[in-house]
Amino acid sequence: MMDMQIPGNFSSLIPAGEQGELRAQLNRDRRVMLLSGSPVANQRSETSGVSARVCRAGSYGFASAPEVSGEALRAVLKSAEANAAVLDRHLNKGKAARKPVPRTLVSPAVQWTDAEQKVYLDYLRELDGWIATLPNLVSRRLVVFCDSTEKHLLTGDGAEAHTAIPRCYVYVNLTAETKEGAPIELFKAFGGFGGFDDWFGDPAALRPEVEMLHARLMDKREGVYARAGKFTCILGGELSGMLAHEAVGHTVEADLVIGGSVGGPNLNKVVASPLVSMTDFASEAFGKPAPLPVYCDDEGVEAIDVPLIKDGVLVGFMNNRESAERFGQEARGNARAYSFSDEPLIRMRNTAVHPGKDRLEDIIASVEDGYYLLNTNNGQADTTGEFMFGVTLGYEIKKGKLGKAILDTTISGVAFDMLKTVDMVSDEVIWSSSGFCGKKQPMAVGLGGPALRCQLTIGGR
Repeated sequence: MMDMQIPGNFSSLIPAGEQGELRAQLNRDRRVMLLSGSPVANQRSETSGVSARVCRAGSYGFASAPEVSGEALRAVLKSAEANAAVLDRHLNKGKAARKPVPRTLVSPAVQWTDAEQKVYLDYLRELDGWIATLPNLVSRRLVVFCDSTEKHLLTGDGAEAHTAIPRCYVYVNLTAETKEGAPIELFKAFGGFGGFDDWFGDPAALRPEVEMLHARLMDKREGVYARAGKFTCILGGELSGMLAHEAVGHTVEADLVIGGSVGGPNLNKVVASPLVSMTDFASEAFGKPAPLPVYCDDEGVEAIDVPLIKDGVLVGFMNNRESAERFGQEARGNARAYSFSDEPLIRMRNTAVHPGKDRLEDIIASVEDGYYLLNTNNGQADTTGEFMFGVTLGYEIKKGKLGKAILDTTISGVAFDMLKTVDMVSDEVIWSSSGFCGKKQPMAVGLGGPALRCQLTIGGR
């Protein structure tokens, strides 16, 4: 389903010698929510428009309009050129035009169904009817969320791309109470790249995983508080993926490096155990399609994998065309915009820690006294790599065996210090792609990783 098209041939309107892009874009969002069986949200929205960005001697001018037409394209081009001229007079960077990247890039055909709201509602009602029979639940929240971003891009140096990233998820959030009456909850997202029909047919297909979610919530109902302090911990794939994105990935985005992040002075230095490698993947990862494949960015640059850490050494940054020239590196398709009215920023795509050779059961068996941490509901990190993540599901490990579930807690540390303590890495990567990265503008991203054995500080109660 590809609807977005720039009318006519407008790339020739960008003046010779000026790098620039024209972009037509359509964003769709669909959401239906049931709270304990009652519909509380039924939303459907679309935004579309065009934008132009022009670079004059190193200064960028940008403009956008909420209309897809030849008239709108001419208007935003004129405004972008005027804005670039103003900035050039004030900044006077005097840079030569960048090296052209003439390519024609079209993502593989994406066939997906934009279903009616009733389809989503009927699915949730059937799923909820069964979940309501599970014991000891205080409430349940079910959501269907589908969105898509479709773009047609033309650049002044000859690149053209037509891309689409549709994704669809069912969120299941279950709430219970401890024996003391305190609320506890667990959440799981099902789905991924594609449309509703690609992932969801018979609601009964989700039963095994929802039953597992419920079983873990019942474990948590009998849970204990973690002890505060530093322990040997196993980070599950969801948490190692969060670490890869929040605490490492952002520190090696070139614009944040320029702003003073810890990534800059650590380039080509040891920042992790030699067991740790990390990559920002474009369209494929570990021999399979990436969770949210990206084939081209919004500067017309072909999307290529970016190695970030190799065998413990920080080896590269994620760049746009401007920062790549500054650092003497290669632009590999990390300049992305969320909406037609947004300028491209340096963004991650599918960022993950590489798998190792250890089996998860062997890693658990190796821990005498520690914790196995599986799920998170939030995370934050700064440009020093210091992080704090919430943990919503975890288990004690006593003498190599899983013990009681733990109640909600936090973990914290400094990424480049903590990663140096990794001494076992599992052979399976767990991906997550249902959220947004919030760097100035939202962006759909994938993140993932294997289980990591490491030393971590736990906040306790």
